[in-house]
Amino acid sequence: MNIHDLTSMTGLPARQVRYLVSEGFMPSPTGGRSNAHYGDAHLQAIRRYLRLKDLGFPPAAIRRLLEAKTGAPFPIADGVTLIVAPELIGAACDQEHLLARTQELFAQIFQGEVQ
Repeated sequence: MNIHDLTSMTGLPARQVRYLVSEGFMPSPTGGRSNAHYGDAHLQAIRRYLRLKDLGFPPAAIRRLLEAKTGAPFPIADGVTLIVAPELIGAACDQEHLLARTQELFAQIFQGEVQ
């Protein structure tokens, strides 16, 4: 897709897309400047950036989270922090499965069933 398709799909102006590329929040398009092509990786990068921004992260913090090798920490409660791989933030996933698995794991942990 070209930049016009990308901006239509995301609601971002072309200038914002170019900012995200120049600042390293998303990969450069293929095909050169006059024939730039964007794909699913660009859509996912924009969604991830916007989701983190919606969660209150400033650009500098988003950059650090994306560069983190161990993942992005999200405190849940005292003593409990969820670590999410940066590439998964803003990505579509089976949330029901993740919630069910998390609930099972918490039940095992707090009932002493996990080593």
